[in-house]
Amino acid sequence: MSARNTAAPVLVLREVTKSFGPVVALRSGSLSVDAGSIHALIGENGAGKSTLVKVVAGVHRRDAGVFELGGEAVDFSSTAESKQAGVAVIYQEPTLFPDLSVTENIFMGRQLLARGRRIDRAAMYAEAERLFTRLGVRIDPRRPAEGLSIADQQIIEIAKAISLDARLLVMDEPTAALSGVEVERLFSVARSLRDEGRALVFISHRFDEVFELADTVTVMRDGAYIDTRRTDETSPSELVSLMVGRDVDDLFPKVAATIGEPVLTVRGLNRAGVFHDIDLEVRAGEIVGLAGLVGAGRSEVARAVFGVDPYDSGSVSVAGRDVRAHDPRAAIRAGMAFIPEDRRKQGLVIDSSVSRNVAGVIRRGIAKAGLLTASMENRAAGPWAARLEVKTSALDMNAATMSGGNQQKVVIAKWLATNPRLLIIDEPTRGIDVGTKAEVHRLLSELAGQGLGILMISSELPEVLGMADRVLVLCEGRITAELDRADATPEAVMHAATHHLETTR
Repeated sequence: MSARNTAAPVLVLREVTKSFGPVVALRSGSLSVDAGSIHALIGENGAGKSTLVKVVAGVHRRDAGVFELGGEAVDFSSTAESKQAGVAVIYQEPTLFPDLSVTENIFMGRQLLARGRRIDRAAMYAEAERLFTRLGVRIDPRRPAEGLSIADQQIIEIAKAISLDARLLVMDEPTAALSGVEVERLFSVARSLRDEGRALVFISHRFDEVFELADTVTVMRDGAYIDTRRTDETSPSELVSLMVGRDVDDLFPKVAATIGEPVLTVRGLNRAGVFHDIDLEVRAGEIVGLAGLVGAGRSEVARAVFGVDPYDSGSVSVAGRDVRAHDPRAAIRAGMAFIPEDRRKQGLVIDSSVSRNVAGVIRRGIAKAGLLTASMENRAAGPWAARLEVKTSALDMNAATMSGGNQQKVVIAKWLATNPRLLIIDEPTRGIDVGTKAEVHRLLSELAGQGLGILMISSELPEVLGMADRVLVLCEGRITAELDRADATPEAVMHAATHHLETTR
């Protein structure tokens, strides 16, 4: 039996809020974690989990709400304050100093000293050895950190937390990059810490891990607390319903379109360690949603199809003609357009005008004798900007000064100017307001109605379900489900994304 604290919970967060300018990341975050327990925190991408953890870790200060540690009110202004109070966060990819030894990483900034205030390396090595023995793992405390596996790096971070006598450990997606054996070792360590009476928060998208490891689970959705359940009194299907229960009708003005012949065909696409055996088709007039959790490989597949990233084997064709691998220009010539996830860094020349951005991809076609003037760019960009209702007083307005929604419209206009057959759009409405989301959705639906094939990647499940004619679900680099619109329920998609639905392909 694990130790239980009958006094105040180790961690209490109640109705915590956090905004970044106009963006509300946490509307009402709540979490209560007892000593001697492992408490899972789950939710869709964007549910607010990471922001809540960063408040606990001292990365962000909350705007409002209750934050207590060990029954006392706290308000960390730095990660150092959080660590000093007994909080340790174990991230998916720890950041050790590669040139230092394992022991030096554990005792960084608080080395053990011998007489004469000289660093006592022997004592530090011995203490590191005791920590690893206590955790039941074997790591050479004298070896350099460089070259260690992610799993070993995480164990070192846990050893550091124990040496600091941390009472609360937060494990943020710790198993994403681990093998099955490494996951089991990590779980064994986590249980031993629980049995010592420490409190653990475990963040994961994998329901099998949540039910194997956690005593209790809290669900967040849209930046707010939804519910807390004991894992032995709930089920994956109930948690899925709590995670995705939303009305999506108003936001997604889906228009029926005539589905034509395939415009994109991908067969056997592979890239070692990233994605495997990807087969997919997108037909004229069809919106295909690519769903999955963070790290599933959705964006990587899209980038490989368009030629931004290489792939090891397989083929990509547009309208029956093969497209040369790792060659975006060949993809554009074939009729592909690609709107990346990060519009500011990858989709726009942020310090250039609207007209220059829109005309950028087609400049060769509109230049005369190799010359391209501002008036030529305005003539080419004007109709597209007007069609997308880009809200700017002049085409020479700097893209950096525009709202996120208008920036996204400029990126879409830029690629529509190439008259593509296929549009690949990654996170079409990330970071834009609800009203503009509806405008973008309406535009995508109209484009599909005009015969454009669309491959849409989105972390927002309602967006996928509201817009897609067909949904492909990725999990750990593989397509685990292909669902028609009528069959694409939140439960079916989330189960496939977490290995709770058998592969249907």
